[in-house]
Amino acid sequence: MRRKQKIQTVDRARLVGDMLQAFYPSPEVPLNHTDAYTLLIAVLLSAQCTDKRVNMVTPALFARASRPEGMVQLEVAEIQQIIRPCGLSPQKAKAIHGLSVLLLERHRGEVPASLAELEALPGVGHKTASVVMCQAFGQPAFPVDTHIHRLAYRWGLSSGKNVRQTEQDLKGLFPEERWNRLHLQIIYYGREYCPARGHVVADCPICSRLGVD
Repeated sequence: MRRKQKIQTVDRARLVGDMLQAFYPSPEVPLNHTDAYTLLIAVLLSAQCTDKRVNMVTPALFARASRPEGMVQLEVAEIQQIIRPCGLSPQKAKAIHGLSVLLLERHRGEVPASLAELEALPGVGHKTASVVMCQAFGQPAFPVDTHIHRLAYRWGLSSGKNVRQTEQDLKGLFPEERWNRLHLQIIYYGREYCPARGHVVADCPICSRLGVD
């Protein structure tokens, strides 16, 4: 029984991977940025906020400061006022200022290409650090947000216990060289065809092929 389930899961992963590649062969990072630092800030702002709204807010923020040296010159209250539309602005403003200080103190103003060092920065969790590692530095990572977590469970690729388990399950199913691209492909597919609410199986190519709700 275990062997049969394993084969079924591998087959599901192959079908999902092939279809995502066909739909989104060259997915771009949805958050506007110019370097690792602006990507880090944008990803931090995207917590519980849409990418579209983040992209509306970051031009004003980066016009004031697009490097740690400039960001530390701003008061936390100034940052908060600019990023208010993204939600959770008090916490995010404090984190943006704090991580900018630490980048200058510990990393000469540069974003470290290390998962552990990124996670040591204020407001930077595992998912945010993983996004920066794969999208800014090209290092293999499989960032799992709530959307990817939801789809992996819906498609029968993970048990859905928690995002960490989902990350490990997906890493085990797909080759390392595809992780970075798959992260973006799943996000784009979920937005276009596989929403959390109002999901219509007949309109969802992957779910209809897999026979899931």
